[in-house]
Amino acid sequence: MLKEQNRYSRLADLTKIINTKLELNEMLKHVTTAISEEIVQCDSVGIYLPDGTGNFKAVAGKPESINGHSILSQKIDLETDPFAKDVVTTKQTIYIPDTFRDNRPNPGAVAAFNIHSLLGLPIIYEDHLFGLVFLFDCGKPMNISEVQIQSVEAYVNMAAVAIQNANNLKQKEQLIAEKQLLLDANRELSRCSTVEESLDTCFYYLNKAVDCQNVAVYLNDPNDADALCFKGMSKEADWTEDEWKRALIDIQSNREHGNVVDEVIVQQKIKFIPSEERCRLLLIPLISKGDAFGFVAIACLMETLQSDEKSQVHLAQSIVDATALTYSNLTYMDLLELRVKKRTSELANANEKVTNVIDSITDGFFALNKEWEVIYINRHQPLPHGKTAESVMGETIWSIFPDKFHGILHKELSRAMSERLPVHFEVSSAADSYWFDVVVYPFDDGICCLCKNTTEKKIYENELKRLSNLELIGQMAAGISHEIRNPMTTVRGFLQLLTSNKELQHFNMYFDLMIDELDRANSIISEFLSMGNTRSSDLEMLDLNAIICDISPLLEIDTFNQNKVIQFENRSIPEMFLNRDEIRQLLINLCRNGLEAMEPGKMLSIRTYMEDEHTVVLEIQDQGAGMSEEVLRKIGTPFYTTKDNGTGLGLGVSYAIAARHNAKIEVQSSNEGTVFSIKFHLE
Repeated sequence: MLKEQNRYSRLADLTKIINTKLELNEMLKHVTTAISEEIVQCDSVGIYLPDGTGNFKAVAGKPESINGHSILSQKIDLETDPFAKDVVTTKQTIYIPDTFRDNRPNPGAVAAFNIHSLLGLPIIYEDHLFGLVFLFDCGKPMNISEVQIQSVEAYVNMAAVAIQNANNLKQKEQLIAEKQLLLDANRELSRCSTVEESLDTCFYYLNKAVDCQNVAVYLNDPNDADALCFKGMSKEADWTEDEWKRALIDIQSNREHGNVVDEVIVQQKIKFIPSEERCRLLLIPLISKGDAFGFVAIACLMETLQSDEKSQVHLAQSIVDATALTYSNLTYMDLLELRVKKRTSELANANEKVTNVIDSITDGFFALNKEWEVIYINRHQPLPHGKTAESVMGETIWSIFPDKFHGILHKELSRAMSERLPVHFEVSSAADSYWFDVVVYPFDDGICCLCKNTTEKKIYENELKRLSNLELIGQMAAGISHEIRNPMTTVRGFLQLLTSNKELQHFNMYFDLMIDELDRANSIISEFLSMGNTRSSDLEMLDLNAIICDISPLLEIDTFNQNKVIQFENRSIPEMFLNRDEIRQLLINLCRNGLEAMEPGKMLSIRTYMEDEHTVVLEIQDQGAGMSEEVLRKIGTPFYTTKDNGTGLGLGVSYAIAARHNAKIEVQSSNEGTVFSIKFHLE
């Protein structure tokens, strides 16, 4: 009874010790002490853990020396010790009462320690072998009972828990250290201002991560898209630059391990390849925005990195990934800097030509200071009779131009000068015989004015306005004609219906007369409408996607100015008979309608695709509030609009363009937006 109480007390003490933060070796010493106190007839207890070479090395023992041999200096080689190999293989406790009758134990150890009986136990936790425990005597049998073996197994299980706890703690500490190293690497990379500095930072932290100074980087050759070139190496590297370059040649030419470059660059995989005796290369791709633009090579010892599953490899990959992003950003910044320098040089050259450009303007141009004095005037500026550009320099604008211009000039020029805003206005002679279009821009020292003679343009505008009015009247007449034809068709249908009524047959003569008159009126209206539809499109085989691409900058500018987003999704479609200008007008009308229907931040989408083998679809989708059923019914009607300042002609023109291209416009609308689908029929 006392013996069992002592055993429970020892187990309880071991449990407390395991829950402390003692070193693993200290814990194992307590285990050996407990076992030796439990099995008093054994002369020695030894605990052996893997040494990383496939053997087991003693880490704790009691006593530390027997017959002049230290237990802690002992190693167990499974190739020469079948007994230990059986314990490892079976993961079972094995007891040999008499070593003279069992030849499995190592003869050298048996002779050195005069082992007569031997007990071997595996240290197992969740079926994982952590080490071995051996109990033996010196020259006499231990005569251990089954109960005692079970007691020793209990203590060994405590050792397994202690080792597992130590491994967990070591893994946590290692994980914390790796995370801290990665944080430090990211912080230092974020501070790098040059590409070379980012690579040096990468080499430094890779050295810390894998304990290797031989690190180099290879990048895509800018002169050959299919080749790589040596970019740089760690300053502490043992290899020379020539050795790294030869290593790249070996990597590209050696097919024994597959197409290494393809696996690393194209497939973006980490790759281990042999390089020299007891050394191999670890290749980690540099990836930015989904594309690999090179790789980092680490020349490491075989025992340093055994497989790409090691945490050091994952840490190294994280450092390389952070470096790739930094490198890509810095490269982009360098590119922007080169562009800025180039642009600055171009602007400097352009500034030298400014004076010549201004002098070459065929319209009038002059500049005034804040005292209204002329400080520059070109030779094309219209001046009153008897005045020249040289003679008006230094004079005020009010003394140059005659009184008939003073009213509008004084008002608009004063507004531009005081409010510092550009203004646009027109001035004309008293008899309206000529016109000038004037644009005024403020600058630091005053204002500058651009004057264009628009007399001829005004004549054309007046004529165009007159023709537009005639066209408007024609459109109205055509609309009214359509509305007249509808009731006429109804009346004609009912008259035909009445002619079939037997009770009204005596009125058939009148019905026929009315039908004939309606047909005659309808033919007159048809001829009138055909006269208004004489416009024809000049169609040619064109690529709809190319037209969209050409006009996309204009649409993007409109979208950007309204703080909105535009998206293009053009799929492969065949060429069609199109009128480039009309399709552009169709796109502009529908896109601007969509943009006006959306709030800032929303997206306008333009897509092209094949609905079937005979139909090409141009789809324009907005994210506006949608249209009601009433609006949808009236959409496309000439002069119908929901805009405060709309004319109602935009969609009408769009429908007309679609009709001239053998296309049909379909509209779908909801509270999530509106989709205009223009379907072109290829047949």
